[in-house]
Amino acid sequence: MIGRRWWTPWIWLSPALVLLTVFLFYPVVNTFVTSFMDADSAGGIWDLIDDPDKFVGLDNYEFIIDNPRPLVSNTHAALYNNGLWLILFTGLTVPVGLLFAVLAARVRYEAVAKSAIFIPMAISFVAASVIWRFMYEFNPDVGTVNAVKTELGSASTAWLQDRGSPQTPFVDAGPDSAWGPLQVNNFALILVGVWMWAGFAMVVLSAGLKGISTEVLEAARVDGAGEWYIFRRIILPILSPTIVVVATTLVIQALKKFDLVWVMTGGRAETDVVATLFFTEAFRQGEFGRGAALAVVLLAWVVPIMVISIRRFQFQEETR
Repeated sequence: MIGRRWWTPWIWLSPALVLLTVFLFYPVVNTFVTSFMDADSAGGIWDLIDDPDKFVGLDNYEFIIDNPRPLVSNTHAALYNNGLWLILFTGLTVPVGLLFAVLAARVRYEAVAKSAIFIPMAISFVAASVIWRFMYEFNPDVGTVNAVKTELGSASTAWLQDRGSPQTPFVDAGPDSAWGPLQVNNFALILVGVWMWAGFAMVVLSAGLKGISTEVLEAARVDGAGEWYIFRRIILPILSPTIVVVATTLVIQALKKFDLVWVMTGGRAETDVVATLFFTEAFRQGEFGRGAALAVVLLAWVVPIMVISIRRFQFQEETR
């Protein structure tokens, strides 16, 4: 009966397909087309149909590579900052989340401890960013971080600007002697990201820890294995698929990071990432073609990671 009416499933699928086409496929294709057009081409495909002269080829991508206006929109700094977020944000959040998961499982009030660590994920990321703007405030009467620093006998640091700061993470001579992206502001932003996402990593990894058989761990202890050996040789290998899932999620978050950077610095002082630079180019400077090109670059980074993650998940399902 179903074979004769082959169109029946498509009737049920059509609402979802229409929504996917309107809100996913069409915007992606339209953005890709816009990335090859000039600044006034906000309409994308329809502007190209009306006026083919708006097609500028690879000019927008050459703008990203050549970086002709570093003082206005530093594309190289944005790309570098995204790489910095990718490496440090993921590389710090996963170990911190794993550490919290292991330690929380060993305390009597595990639920309370996990709830306290997870609180940053429960509040708005914008609200958390505003909180940390006050935490990093240069005035020690307002900024908690600088209040502690001055109490210890050190000078206040402009954590989010670093232009007037007497120090950077790598040099003591002053910010002018360090390359812009290596100044302290990017590291300050990444630490906030770690604080916000460590709770997520902890919860997922804790669930993975709960799935490890206690009999395996007890057998290892009976055989004389120490806790560090058990962690390295038993827990980590069993937990590796969960760690990969958490790391993949964090990598995607790092690549498309926007809200935290925009609220805390607005991309100033060379803290721009690709997402904030895209917003600035497209909606503040009216350069829709360049903004679309930056969005395509961001999409080109995220899609392969998603594909690899999906294939890994399918492989794990097939091997079960």
